[in-house]
Amino acid sequence: MRRLIPTFVILIACASIAWAQPPGTLTSLRAVTQLTNAEASKGISVVFQATVTYNRSYERILFMQDDGKGIYVSYPTPLKLVPGDRVEVRGKTRRSFSPIVEADSITLLGHGALPKAVPASFEEMIRSETDGRLVTVRATIRAADRKLSPEAPVSFMRLQLHMDGGYLTADVEGEDANVLQGLLDAEVEVTGIAAEIFDSKMQQTGIHMHVQSLSDVKVIKRASSGPWTLSETPMDRVIAVYHSNDSTARVRVHGSITYYLPGYAVVLQSGAKSIWINTLTYEPLRIGDAADATGFPEVHDGFVNLSHGEIHDSYKPAPITPLATTLETLSLVGYDSPGLHNELISIEGQVVTEVREASQDEFVMAIEGKLFSAVYRHPDGPVPAAKVIPPGSRVRVTGICIQENSDPFTAQIPFKILLRNYDDIEVVARPSLVNTRNLLLALGLLLVVVFAALARGWALERKVRRQTAVMSARTEAEAELERRRSRILEDINGVRPLAEVLEEITELVSSQLQGAPCWCEVTDGARLGKCPPNAAQSRTLHEEIPSRSGSSLGRLAAAFDPLSKPSAMEAEALSRAAGLAALAIETRRLYTDLRRRSEFDLLTDIHNRFSLEKQLDAQIEEARETASIFGLIYIDLDKFKQINDLHGHHIGDLYLQEAALRMKRQLRPHDTLARLGGDEFAVLVTIVRNRAEVEEIAQRLEHSFNEPFALEGLVLTGLASVGIALYPQDGATRDALLNAADAAMYIVKNAKRNTEMNLPSGPHS
Repeated sequence: MRRLIPTFVILIACASIAWAQPPGTLTSLRAVTQLTNAEASKGISVVFQATVTYNRSYERILFMQDDGKGIYVSYPTPLKLVPGDRVEVRGKTRRSFSPIVEADSITLLGHGALPKAVPASFEEMIRSETDGRLVTVRATIRAADRKLSPEAPVSFMRLQLHMDGGYLTADVEGEDANVLQGLLDAEVEVTGIAAEIFDSKMQQTGIHMHVQSLSDVKVIKRASSGPWTLSETPMDRVIAVYHSNDSTARVRVHGSITYYLPGYAVVLQSGAKSIWINTLTYEPLRIGDAADATGFPEVHDGFVNLSHGEIHDSYKPAPITPLATTLETLSLVGYDSPGLHNELISIEGQVVTEVREASQDEFVMAIEGKLFSAVYRHPDGPVPAAKVIPPGSRVRVTGICIQENSDPFTAQIPFKILLRNYDDIEVVARPSLVNTRNLLLALGLLLVVVFAALARGWALERKVRRQTAVMSARTEAEAELERRRSRILEDINGVRPLAEVLEEITELVSSQLQGAPCWCEVTDGARLGKCPPNAAQSRTLHEEIPSRSGSSLGRLAAAFDPLSKPSAMEAEALSRAAGLAALAIETRRLYTDLRRRSEFDLLTDIHNRFSLEKQLDAQIEEARETASIFGLIYIDLDKFKQINDLHGHHIGDLYLQEAALRMKRQLRPHDTLARLGGDEFAVLVTIVRNRAEVEEIAQRLEHSFNEPFALEGLVLTGLASVGIALYPQDGATRDALLNAADAAMYIVKNAKRNTEMNLPSGPHS
């Protein structure tokens, strides 16, 4: 009897606990996880004990585990719970990707050890076998970034991991940026809560882990080199290192065809489930038929699709009735309102505008002041005739709902509707006759009637004023034409660039020809003015620009409407403009030739004394401003008079030309060589740092005469005497520098003469 007493006490205690709970209350976490989503959506009461395995209080993300089962628990206010806390949860079940608990209260019972983390493979996680449980995985870190919490100004780390089998993401508490840099490409062991990524239709799109701290990420092997020490890869060659080992299995799905764009995509729907299938097929599939599809699952923009799809149409009708929906149902999603992505729906709205493009037609619609689009994508082949719907019409559109955000926790999601054909947009009500547009038309018509009576009395006066204005405008136009011609003549004799003068002439012709495009083509030069791209399809009139010698300087052209008739005014305007253009071109060429003659030596084609002195003055001014130095080299050709006297002026001219060419080759691009007259030359050396640089250039000039001169069968020996002067050391003015360089040259020349006089007697050249 005494042995039975403890048993009775335990039974009485268990009974009292059971009687304290409402009927139907679930008292273990395992019982909650065994519910279906349909059962969990009924809000079943729960009271159970479990151990906290993860808590992010600022976002109220809480996971618990007990008896080998894990679950997500939502709670209304932040709780300071840490992994290992033992708690009692009271609340109700709720549907999600898998059942979750919405807690009314969470009571801390004590603190203990965490459940042991179990090793998990990619296949186990993607099949949701580890949902909500504490697991350990081995993976390689592909990316590591800081991410800001949407709930609070707190950041955490998001890792993109590659396991044997696929990819997953992991959120790690902490924000140490220095740690992130050393994690890329490292092989790690990560311990955290296994969870799923799912879209607004509660369809799984990936796997995720919640990691409590950086201590739960153990580096097994770091990368052999840092990412920023890699050698650079050209952008057009990055694909050269691409490697894929895709072991994704092919799957088959069944449903009714609700959308088909040949060569692009098919949508199958079965009940509330639907899927987008990317396919290249052009087979004649029928919308509404039952069909099978096979392909490979992938995630695109957060939604599950099938890629490389193949479709087998049974040709057995199994139409899907479009779900009549509202704007609120489409844009508001969550646990209680799953999304309608890829489902066949119908909705009514008002057409705001229509946009016709080569690839699609887009109808912009409004419901309760909010806009969305209904899009009909044209199939390959001839573009079908557009369906015109007057703006303001109320229509019912039927098609595939495309939601543009897969996040199930987003309150409002933008969407659009894909139409299968033009029959999917049906006019329910035409625009009301009593609308703003029609009222404005009626008011306009009334005003027209009122003003028509007044206009009749004003007609004669207006006609007289118009004729007067036409005569005045014609007179003003002629006066303006003369003013423009006078300006062009002034510009021809001025300093305005020739291109601008010719463009002004083409504008003058264009104004005379009522805006017809006009342009000028200069012989061996530029095309100026406005030549239309379709000039070949226009009626074009040309006028040669003659020179006084009879050769062509170019031509003027004007383009007209091909259907217009030629007129004498066109030819006259172009002829006058051609005369102006000829005057402008020849005047500017004459000016250019005279200017060159004034600054260049005609025999050697190098600068003359006038040009050198002008540049020397400018260089002195610049040197004063910048406190810089420059050099001047004076060159005299030895025994040039003997060459002239013995061989004639023709050979002397050739000798001077060859000497100038040799010296020019020894100079830098910014140095200036000039002929001062006769056999005297000078070089302005503008960029130097010291006298030694000027002396080095002078030596090169002197040595350029070492090789004999071969001129029309004669071989002549050339010599030159060179002297230098440095600004401001040897002179601060132009004349002082020239005299100093000349004197230095004569010292060299006299030294040569003295050397020759002291040579021993005997034959020498």
